[in-house]
Amino acid sequence: MARILASAAVLSLTVALTAIPASAVYVPPNDPATIVTANPVDYTPHAQNGSIRAFAQIGNTVYAGGSFSGIKAAGASTWSPASNLVAYDAGTGALRTGFTPVLDGAVQTLAVSPDGKLIVGGSFGTVNGVSRKNLVELDPATGDTITGWVGRADGGVVRRAIVHDNQLYIAGAFHWINGTEHGLLARLNATTGAIDSTFQVDASGARPYSNSTELVWGLAVAPDGDTVVAVGNFTEVNGNARNQVVMIDTASTPTVADWNTDRYVAACYSSSFPFYARDVDFNDDGSYFVIIADGGRGDAYCDSTARWETADRGSNVQATWVDVTGTDSVTSLEVADGVVYVGGHFRWQNNANGNDTQGPGGVSRYGIAALDQQNGVPLNWNPTRSPGSQLPAGGTNWGPIMWELWKGPNGLFAGFDADGLGNEYHGRQGYFPDAGGRTIAIQDAPQAASGYLYLGAGNGQVTKVSYGVSGVGAPATVSQPQLTNAKSAFVVSNKVYWAKTDSSAPSGSLLNISILSGSGAIGAPWVGSGYNSWYAAASMTGSFYLQGRMYYTTASSNALFYRYLTPDGYVIGCTAFTLPTSGIDWRTVRGMTWVAGKLVYGSTDGSLRTVNFDASASTAVDGSTATVVAAPTAEATWSNPTLFFATS
Repeated sequence: MARILASAAVLSLTVALTAIPASAVYVPPNDPATIVTANPVDYTPHAQNGSIRAFAQIGNTVYAGGSFSGIKAAGASTWSPASNLVAYDAGTGALRTGFTPVLDGAVQTLAVSPDGKLIVGGSFGTVNGVSRKNLVELDPATGDTITGWVGRADGGVVRRAIVHDNQLYIAGAFHWINGTEHGLLARLNATTGAIDSTFQVDASGARPYSNSTELVWGLAVAPDGDTVVAVGNFTEVNGNARNQVVMIDTASTPTVADWNTDRYVAACYSSSFPFYARDVDFNDDGSYFVIIADGGRGDAYCDSTARWETADRGSNVQATWVDVTGTDSVTSLEVADGVVYVGGHFRWQNNANGNDTQGPGGVSRYGIAALDQQNGVPLNWNPTRSPGSQLPAGGTNWGPIMWELWKGPNGLFAGFDADGLGNEYHGRQGYFPDAGGRTIAIQDAPQAASGYLYLGAGNGQVTKVSYGVSGVGAPATVSQPQLTNAKSAFVVSNKVYWAKTDSSAPSGSLLNISILSGSGAIGAPWVGSGYNSWYAAASMTGSFYLQGRMYYTTASSNALFYRYLTPDGYVIGCTAFTLPTSGIDWRTVRGMTWVAGKLVYGSTDGSLRTVNFDASASTAVDGSTATVVAAPTAEATWSNPTLFFATS
């Protein structure tokens, strides 16, 4: 796919290659999520050219800003002139014809003041025929300038504007605001536009590559207002070395936080991308934030999406997880309702093994995706940025940048530089409402302390044994005719995931899924995901699932491995990690499950053992503390890879 490069100074946004595995010590908690529909509404207006870059909503009116010169309602045949900013009805798409501001340059950001006015930032020089550089407040009904609002920028660009309570944070490529010196960041009174002199946090020092210009491109404010994260092209903040990312403590007098990372220091494709950290957003409770990047390939988080915990501090903070596209840009981000939405110039997600190709594990996601907040694996949501067969004459099929993803009161807005979304014609913008979406419930391993162990006992049958704090019960052979050629298995919610040898599969095996009934019957299997066909599931000699991770062993490696796995779509993560353990030879494990904080596992000697398990500990498993809970008998020899725990 050809690369399309915009100005490297401010507008460049594009593509990347290498996966840098996260340290993956912290295990995020299980949380439910709510995802919007994958079918964009048909009534949003079409912009004629350029791009939509920003959204805001006041009451039932949506405001869309960017760089475009024409607009038309959905279904209309003729274009009406527009000057980079329009308004329309949130429920019907009908244009607000009384809203007629005229801006002579691009709108980059929109925000709503506490008194219900529209704050506009961008790269314009005049508004409504009067000189007004890059920052202005407008009447939301008419688009007239609110002359009493005193916020001013000196030129450059105002890229982000965020209102929190009565504070207006702005970021971009500027050095003076309201006649006072501020380097790329400032805070104003949102109601009056007056400068907040207590906020004096200045970013500076462009990265040392060609076409490099200092700027802050992305900005996020935590919901409680106590933390701000900024990303962009800078290397120093208030005298502290901070490369592309800075965290600011704003609970009292704003100061640079004791938070730093080396994951955005190394170059990606520096000749085209002098910086690559493009956007940042907090989740709804502020416990974590996500950073996206473009940049190409390199020893850093190039072309990636990465989750970071807000509470972490230190000089070498590492991400909780990182998802890599395989040399394609991620250019927009929204974290909302437990979902990480990303957009850009990518073709795949979960693609650390790909280099401008779909590598093993790569999941097709054409320009827009939703990721599991727990591990970054793509969720079962795939509208695509394609126009399908509906592209009109003169339309643009594909562009390098999705400029904005923004969660409004009732759905997700997308602004971009092309004319396709959801396999339909959508001129530069689209809207995915909450209506028609779905709740993603928590799915995990059984949490009960007692239940039953199921042990493979040949094709079509298992040995079922009660298990709990008092130990194991009497084994009984149970017919399970659907369970054939089975290998390792584990339970997630009401489903059994089980590996099966299959010579017709690319890897020689499949990861099947069956419903586990309330009576313990295993239903007819289906292949969980076609994107797992690369994975040799039958090589696992034991496995279990817990909190977004599939843990497993193999006969050839003395390690306890894990991969990310999302039950919403059943996709397996493309990268293998190992946990720190001691005192156990994992090559001898045959069958493994998790019960109430402990591993329960069989082995080549036929015995069943249990040991404490803590994935976040410095030593997750200490095999020297394992105890034997059952010796091999004629009725149950604990040396079969098919071993799982269920409550029925």
